[in-house]
Amino acid sequence: MQRTPAAKTPPAGMPTPTPRPHRPVHFTFLDPEATLVFLAGTFNDWHPSATPMIATGDGRWVKTLELEPGMHEYLFVVDGRWMADPGSAVTVSNPFGGINCCVNVR
Repeated sequence: MQRTPAAKTPPAGMPTPTPRPHRPVHFTFLDPEATLVFLAGTFNDWHPSATPMIATGDGRWVKTLELEPGMHEYLFVVDGRWMADPGSAVTVSNPFGGINCCVNVR
């Protein structure tokens, strides 16, 4: 007979850990020549077509994601080309000789 382990609960007197709430993070990209824009990063395992951005007109692309607190790296994928966010204040080197943009969710 196979037994299912009981759910772990904290010892008496210890507070129950609360899950870290996700926060909305707004991304914007401007390129009047772009026909398809995606967002790729640590939040979607760098999948280049998993997170499409929405064209709002005049070359503006937007996306709001619910991200957990912490540092997230990302890039835009514009018509198949990986591009840094020109508005990102924080960047880090990536293993491909370029940079990744960073957003710190608090």
